[in-house]
Amino acid sequence: MAIPDGYRRNFETLVRAAKQDDLALLECTDAVTGEPRYVLCAVGSDGTDYVMTPFGHLHDGNPYEAYIAPA
Repeated sequence: MAIPDGYRRNFETLVRAAKQDDLALLECTDAVTGEPRYVLCAVGSDGTDYVMTPFGHLHDGNPYEAYIAPA
């Protein structure tokens, strides 16, 4: 199964941010459930303001039980 281009570009952006030490882990609130989420973000700037681009949240529980790797 091929990874869609948009996901691949997002991953490349995330890798660049990591190489430049421009990552942050933010505690946010899930918009649907209201539960706390710990969100991995790339950090950029817009003038003197920081811009946080969310890429995903850390999985609650055991991620090995939540996903099946491709065969």
